[in-house]
This record gives sequence, structure tokens and C-alpha cells, in this order.
Amino acid sequence: MSHNSCGVAGGSCGQHDVRRLTGLFKALGRGEPELYALLTSGALYAAGLALRFALGVEGAPVLAIFILAYLLVSGKVLRMAARSLIGGSPFNENFLLAVATLGAFAIGEYPEAVGVMLFFRIGEYLQDLALAKSRRSIKSLLSLRAEYANLKVGSEVRRVRPEDVRVGDIIVIRPGERIPLDGVVVRGVSVVDMSPLTGESVPRTVEPGDEVLSGTVNLPGLLEVRVVREYRESMVAKILSLVERASARKARVEKFITRFARYYTPAVVSLAFAIAILPPLLVGGSLGAWAYRALVLLVISCPCALVLSVPLSYFSGLGRAAKDGVLVKGSNFLDQLASLRVVAFDKTGTLTKGIFRVAEVHPKNGFSSEEILRLAALVEAYSNHPIAQAMRQAWGREVEESDWVEEYEEIAGHGIKARIGGTLVMVGNDRLLHREGIKHDVCDVPGGTMVHVVAGGVYAGYILIRDEVK
Repeated sequence: MSHNSCGVAGGSCGQHDVRRLTGLFKALGRGEPELYALLTSGALYAAGLALRFALGVEGAPVLAIFILAYLLVSGKVLRMAARSLIGGSPFNENFLLAVATLGAFAIGEYPEAVGVMLFFRIGEYLQDLALAKSRRSIKSLLSLRAEYANLKVGSEVRRVRPEDVRVGDIIVIRPGERIPLDGVVVRGVSVVDMSPLTGESVPRTVEPGDEVLSGTVNLPGLLEVRVVREYRESMVAKILSLVERASARKARVEKFITRFARYYTPAVVSLAFAIAILPPLLVGGSLGAWAYRALVLLVISCPCALVLSVPLSYFSGLGRAAKDGVLVKGSNFLDQLASLRVVAFDKTGTLTKGIFRVAEVHPKNGFSSEEILRLAALVEAYSNHPIAQAMRQAWGREVEESDWVEEYEEIAGHGIKARIGGTLVMVGNDRLLHREGIKHDVCDVPGGTMVHVVAGGVYAGYILIRDEVK
């Protein structure tokens, strides 16, 4: 994955701006009350500034405008400050903002009070947008979870929640359904798409006795599965738990910021109180002037940007990684990326596309490459397996009546036997050849998936299929 910088991308910054504006208009279209409050408060704030400083208007009208602008955006901060005060832990950024802005009103500095609160709330709103986007990216991984399970009770099949199924119960998994719980196949033969869970693009054939994992998808066949683990212990539940706990694993700098805010805020409040009270008593001067200086200290010392931006940057990083299909187990691991020297990548689904193509055809015993492709494509004509699709695509022709397949037999974990124009054709892996006693000189080659072809009991050759590199 690569991300172009603004200087290289040739307009990527403009694209980011367009996306931000699009998100803003979508929020307006949804009628979000918070956004309307911010826009209205901003308009009133601008009007108040114009009346007071451009037109020289003072008195009740201007004060009413600033109070209304303040009330539109201060409700959340004032409520949280009151709750923390009642709860016995008032020293946080909400308390600082509440004291500073209310104090600014008390000494007649209305624009400063509204400006500080308005810009803080705008920053919080933008943070909430970023967090919501990150959460949506992370929650996209929740598609692994099946919404229901088909519980078999006697001869009846009931649709229930996966959480309600117990160990030992039998569930029915129909073609195309996501497997809801870990279990063992007791009846049926099918092919399971493992890519949602492991990234492996080659589906796995399962038969009675094989284990299946929750989060994978059953493709062509009907399966009956005996549950071996309850939902909370299943593979998909463990993955989702990792996702949900990822943001809770804090990096070292996040832990420092949390400790810093715990001691910094009461220190600033104590210092501001001392500035307001001690100088008038010790060196003289107006109490109002020193109170104003104390309020200024409270406003400029508020650690909001530091306390909010550090966790947000990590959470956004986790969300962006999840959007790109990368599960990072915590923000502490994001920090460790800076010191990496060697990276090991899983191939399938990471470095490759998961799209198979015929790379080589090796005919044997007088058969031609075209003949091998034809036989393989005809035998696999009605299969949805990615390897079958690759061979049909390589042959590139439609099935004609003279090529109809008869006596079709699928051998789980081995391949397919069928009769084409009276000739028995077998297409499958090396185990199929040994099972049928077919003499061949090549068992396996590196660098791809081998599909062996046998016609009339004679080894016709093999097809090498590879996954496309990204």
C-alpha cells in the first residue's frame, strides 16, 4: 500500500478537501443538530464582532447576540464540567473552559468567551467526524459475523442467533451462507471460501470429519455441522474481540498524555487562582485586572489540543489500517512500525490479488496444450471454484452439445471424473493420480497450483495456475 504525498500526487490535497466538503454537505443533508448549532453560533459570533468592532454598537443587543452564540455551543462542555465537579474530579479541559469563558463574560470580554468555546467545539466536532470514520472502517470487519444460525432440532430447522447455539448442537449451512460457528462436518461435501478469515483465495474442500471455522463461506454444497465451540469462543469472536480491544492498547506517548493531564490541569487551576488573589494582596493593583490575567492563563494553558489530538491520531491510524484490510492490534504497535527493519508478508491476499490465471500448460504423451485446456475446461464447466474459472477463461470457448459432460463425479479433496464423448477424463491433484493408479513423471512443482489431466487412462499433462501479483 502506498499513499502519495501532496507534492507528488498532483492534486491529492484538493481531493482531500473535496472529500471533507462532501462529508460536510452530507452532514447538512442528514440534518445534524450539532452542525446546525455550530453554523448558527458562528454566524451570530461574526455578527456580534461586526456590530461591536466595525459599527461600534455596545449594550444589551450585542450582549444578547454573544450570549445566544455561547449557549448554542457550550451546553455539552458545561454539562460535562458540572458532572465532573459533582463527581469530585473537576480538573479537566471542560472545567478549564467553563471557568475561563464564564469568567470572560463576567469581566465583559464577550467575544473572547464565545470565540474560545466556539473554536473548541468546532475542533471537537471535526474530531468526532474523524472518529466516526475510523469506527466505520473498523466495523467493516464485523461482516465476518453471521447474523443467524440454522439450528437443527429433530427434523425441524430453526433460525436462531449464533449466541444461542450450544456445543454439540447440529447446524445446517446452506450454499452461499456464512458459517456462524466453529464445528466439524457430520454430513455433506462442499467447498469453503477461507479468504474472509485467512486471506487464502483457494477454497478448501470439506467432507465429514473436517473442521470448519466461523466467518468462512460455504459455497456449493449443503453441510450439517456439529458445533464444537460456543460463539464467544469461536474464531470470528476472537478476531472481533481483537478489533474492539485494539484502540484500548495505548502507545507510550498516549499513556504519558493521560498522566500529564492528570497533574497538569490542577496545577494550572491553582496557579491561576494564585495569580487572581495573591498579587492584589501583596503588591496591590486592581482585583479585576489580575482576575482577567488569571482567566487568560486558564484559556491559553488548556491542554485540549494535546489531550485530544494524540489519541485521535492513533485511533485514526487504526481506522485507516482497518479500511485497507490491515488489523493492527493496538496503537502501541503503530509506534513499533517506526523501528522495523524487516517485514515478512503473507503472500495470498496480501502480495497477490487472489485472482488465478493459467501460467503454463505442459502436455505429455502426445497430447497438445489446447487439448489439455479443452478437457480441463469441459470437466470444470459447471464449477464455481476459482481454479476452474481460470481454466475456463484460458480455454475461452463455450460448451457445445458435442462436448456435454456425462457421468460427472466429484471426489472430495482429489478432483473430478467425467466422461466426454465416451472418453473418461480425470482432472485433479496428485492424490487423484495415485488413487487411480495413473503413471506420471511429475508430482508437484513450486510456484503455483498443479492441475493434472488424464484422458482414457493416459496421463495427458498438467496445467500450472498462479495467483496474480498486485
